[in-house]
Amino acid sequence: MGEGWKKDVAWFFIAILIVAGIDYGLKLVMGTDSPLVIVISGSMEPVFYRGDVVLLKSAGPDDIHVGDVIVYDAPMYSYPIIHRVREIKTVNLGGKVEKCFVTWGDNNPVPDWSEYRLYPTPYGGVPCVPYYAVEAKAVVVFPKIGLIPLWIREHL
Repeated sequence: MGEGWKKDVAWFFIAILIVAGIDYGLKLVMGTDSPLVIVISGSMEPVFYRGDVVLLKSAGPDDIHVGDVIVYDAPMYSYPIIHRVREIKTVNLGGKVEKCFVTWGDNNPVPDWSEYRLYPTPYGGVPCVPYYAVEAKAVVVFPKIGLIPLWIREHL
């Protein structure tokens, strides 16, 4: 009985190393600091549900097309937003022309940003998501495997 706890501790540390290795490997391969995200709202139903885990890949402005699902930062939200690109525009931001994406969730009736609700930038509001705010593009979804971490996050 005296040696059993040593094996348990060893397996615990091996498991931690494996998880850390997978996380580091995914970050390298997918080119993003957050290669896996948990869907926290129902705005993308029926494509993604709360608790689904989405694998993300970095994407340049020319890699994003109408119909793609992107993850982007919005300054007024504490979590990134994952929504579908419905239209691609260009906007002038500080004298530089940039791609800008009109997005909204599949379960939402209106765009995230419009002439009535502008995305804030240092150069004024724009009716779409500027490319610099895009973190990544969705590649694949793993249904429901994030329900337990989501429940823990919401209840603790």
